[in-house]
Amino acid sequence: MVGIGPGGVSHMSGRAREVIGAAETIAGYTTYIDLIRPLIENKPVIATGMRKEVERVRQATQTANGGQSCALVCSGDPGVYAMAGLVFELCRENAVSVGGGPDDLYIEVVPGIPALCAGAALLGAPLMHDFAAISLSDLLTSWPVIEKRIRMAAEADFVIAFYNPRSKKRDWQLEKAKQILLDHRAKDTPVGLVTSAMRTGETVSLCRLENLDTARVGMQTTVFVGNSRTFVYGDRMVTPRGYGDKYELKNVG
Repeated sequence: MVGIGPGGVSHMSGRAREVIGAAETIAGYTTYIDLIRPLIENKPVIATGMRKEVERVRQATQTANGGQSCALVCSGDPGVYAMAGLVFELCRENAVSVGGGPDDLYIEVVPGIPALCAGAALLGAPLMHDFAAISLSDLLTSWPVIEKRIRMAAEADFVIAFYNPRSKKRDWQLEKAKQILLDHRAKDTPVGLVTSAMRTGETVSLCRLENLDTARVGMQTTVFVGNSRTFVYGDRMVTPRGYGDKYELKNVG
């Protein structure tokens, strides 16, 4: 399982490029396959569309079980809203041993830059203190559970990074999340919107929580909502860690 980060070769780890180059078969969501076409060459490809994750992982696992090395590529990091967990779940459900023995299926998880880190870097430093990552997709998690997590994170004053904030069919969840946050955060709380981080079409913008236009947000956007101490400096969004409370930060003398 290979994390390709934002998708550009320049933001992939050396190990990720090495594994993709050495693998006999490449598997992944069609969009992610397209991002790494220059690295695939003429290798066999297992590519499937949205909501075909189980089928994709099953084919990749069967390929590896059959003796061919397979790189299952994931945007960002394989263990962050991606395929790593599903691979292990399928192996457990089908009694495929991955314990490291000579007859076991060998699985390596190659980390990548997750969207929240790519987006945070473009915004400045919004995740310098405690934060929560919450997906607003209710395809696999019920909305009451998601809503409870939003409310708890808001009450605890976490910076929040929202994944999967809005799609054509899921067009109300982000607006609902905004209203929940406004019950606990000041109207002028900084919000950062990063779309297609470090890819073609990248956009980065800042707004106040009360002015967040949810219609501008899509599936490729990560939404960062600051905590009570987050501030905007120039065009950057910053959450202080607390150094200013403990040390003198101004030059003296």
